Amino acid sequence: MKRRIKHVTVLGSGIMGSGIAAHFANIGVEVSLLDIVPFELTEAEQKKGLTKDDKVVRNRIASENFEKLKKASPALLYSPKFADRIKVGNFDDDLQKIKNTDWIIEVVVERLDIKKSVYEKIEQFRKPGTLISSNTSGIPIHFLIEGRSDDFKQYFAGTHFFNPVRYLPLLEIIPTPETLPEVVDFYMNYGAKFLGKTTVLAKDTPAFIANRIGVFSMMDLLHNVQKLGLTVSEVDKLTGPVIGRPKSATFRTADVVGLDTLVMVANGVRQSGAEANNFNDVFALPGYIQKMMDNKWLGSKTEQGFYKKVKNAEGKSEIHGLNLDTLEYELQGKSSFPTLELTKNIDKPIDRFKVLIGGKDKAGELYRKSLGALFAYVSHKVPEISDEVYKIDDAMRAGFGWENGPFEIWDAVGVQKGIELAKDAGYEVSDWVKNVEAFYKVNDEGQSIFVDKNSGEYNKIPGQDAFIILDNIRKNKTLWSNSGAAIEYLGDGIINFEIRSKMNSLGGEVLDGLNRAIDLAEKEYDGLVVGNQGTNFSVGANLAMILMMAIEQDWDDLNMAIAYFQKSMMRVRYSSIPVVVAPHGMTLGGGCEMTMHADRVVAAAETYIGLVETGVGVIPGGGGTKELTLRTSREFHSDDVKNNRLREAFMNIAMGKVATSAYEAYDMGILEKGKDIVSVSKNRQIAEAKKVAKLLAEQGYTQPIEQRVKVLGKDALGMFYVGTDQMLTGNFISAHDKKIADKLANVMVGGNLSEPTVVTEQYLLNLERETFLQLCGERKTLERIQYMLQNGKPLRN
Repeated sequence: MKRRIKHVTVLGSGIMGSGIAAHFANIGVEVSLLDIVPFELTEAEQKKGLTKDDKVVRNRIASENFEKLKKASPALLYSPKFADRIKVGNFDDDLQKIKNTDWIIEVVVERLDIKKSVYEKIEQFRKPGTLISSNTSGIPIHFLIEGRSDDFKQYFAGTHFFNPVRYLPLLEIIPTPETLPEVVDFYMNYGAKFLGKTTVLAKDTPAFIANRIGVFSMMDLLHNVQKLGLTVSEVDKLTGPVIGRPKSATFRTADVVGLDTLVMVANGVRQSGAEANNFNDVFALPGYIQKMMDNKWLGSKTEQGFYKKVKNAEGKSEIHGLNLDTLEYELQGKSSFPTLELTKNIDKPIDRFKVLIGGKDKAGELYRKSLGALFAYVSHKVPEISDEVYKIDDAMRAGFGWENGPFEIWDAVGVQKGIELAKDAGYEVSDWVKNVEAFYKVNDEGQSIFVDKNSGEYNKIPGQDAFIILDNIRKNKTLWSNSGAAIEYLGDGIINFEIRSKMNSLGGEVLDGLNRAIDLAEKEYDGLVVGNQGTNFSVGANLAMILMMAIEQDWDDLNMAIAYFQKSMMRVRYSSIPVVVAPHGMTLGGGCEMTMHADRVVAAAETYIGLVETGVGVIPGGGGTKELTLRTSREFHSDDVKNNRLREAFMNIAMGKVATSAYEAYDMGILEKGKDIVSVSKNRQIAEAKKVAKLLAEQGYTQPIEQRVKVLGKDALGMFYVGTDQMLTGNFISAHDKKIADKLANVMVGGNLSEPTVVTEQYLLNLERETFLQLCGERKTLERIQYMLQNGKPLRN
């Protein structure tokens, strides 16, 4: 029987409960968010004459957490409108309603007795066959079902989400021996397909998979820091993006998560007796950690941890790091390591490890010790916490934001070299590793295969039929490539154009590749996907090239470059084959323009897309201004609608607004409802885009006819000038911002036209290009571009 999830009840409205509720709301599920009834009235409630019987009081805890959910930054909801899908309540008044829910998720405080008391109440109202799960991160799952009915046990499992739920894709599924196999399959499949999670089947062992490995790695580092004489800021420099880890690295992550949480997991593992002595010692707390706990220096929640914000002598805020020897906070200077300098020209973190472990300084020593300990540890965790190596790597990538899992890193440095590192660090790897050639390979079909611990043979990682991994198909499926792009065959008559330049910026080599891909698809294939699997889809045009041409006043070449960009975008729209663009992550400027010109878009839910060119002193010049004007003109039904819709589009461009999700991009008119679709799973995105391209081709795709655009002429221009004058007067924008906005408005109304007129797309493109060139001649524009290139963020002046 097919199980449909229409309604979920989340018990516990704290940070995790709210995050889980928000994410189910994100995918269209109705949610009841319940919490306990407050024990006492607040002072404000007393002044209002409220009693404990009033609904507003009884729902207060859930309601207050719901308000925090709506205001969270970064946002937990894909769109503020999705908050309407969540209803709050309390355990006493609303628990009986769970008889009508499809899935009950318990997220109450991490105490076994409290959880059991909640389950006792659930059993009174729960309908047989209803899914029931716990988000516990530390309590053994089998303890939770003691005393429960057989039906409860059969539909129960641990469903361990990671915080923040929207942004960290890991979902660990931890069944008990009593959980029905079909229920386990449902949790695994639903998490992957509908919630967009990397679902990992975990065993019921202390801290499960990700926290077990992640906390070991962090605790090992905490023990090594003082031995190597490194500061907290130096460690964070060495353990962040340079090795494919989050910017928060080690100590900033500990501050955000909370030192108490880290200590709780470490103590839980240590006290469980699950570790051999040499590994168990790693989970012991260093002296300075215990002192920090005693002082309540827990991180962000107590406003000091490994870092603290302080005022200097001039009254300005500074971030000071904790001296682990003196336990005093001090300003930590910048540091440099020769080992890191050796990796500056190595783009991928996975390719840096071979160099990093060879370093002759403290950095090299830290990498050797940390990786040696990590390799030894994970070798002994198979099969204790997982029977397969890929599950451990999946968990670390999805739960801790590592770009590569430990076994992938081990492959990168070489299996035998990893064994040597472990031995030098004082550990022995598990015997099964010693005859392994590699933990992963890619088979002839472009699928990832992993070594089986018991047989030594290689098996296919399951689930790959649902997605396409570009890394795996490049060797055998690349049809063409240059320094910034590649064309790969995806099968079934569909090819893929992959941007591979630095930051996936759009320069001449990328545009040449795009036109070549369209040519090739028109001659020999059925359709084209434009997609990549980098961190971001594209950050936009190559600003360095624009700056160079503008400084040299090479206006003819710059004009030709912009015209080529526009022509390339129009080819995306008006080719004879369907073109499907698959944006994700940052999709800015030219990346947004390419997306807007596609026949269809398959956007990852986590797509941050917008026309941001005003931030560097220009307007969208690759068809973005034209396209948003065109889309707005379709909604010109009355004068009020005309002015409001055009004003909204104008403000989105003028303020450089970026959608915080694909769903917000619908509201901005960048994605089109009823045409473009959202993929909640980034892993499945290119496979889904391929299906859409194939379907369009099979339905008899016909090359579109160029459209005409109704523009409002000079009558509408005054409206914009009044608005920009007011913003300048109110100091919301600078004089240069006003100049950019006014020129943008001139393009969007069609230039020097005395009345509303229907024009061609090329007419607007010419206006757009002319304005772009004019603004490139402004000194302040050049300053902004230089600032952007140097600092990675726009300058407003």
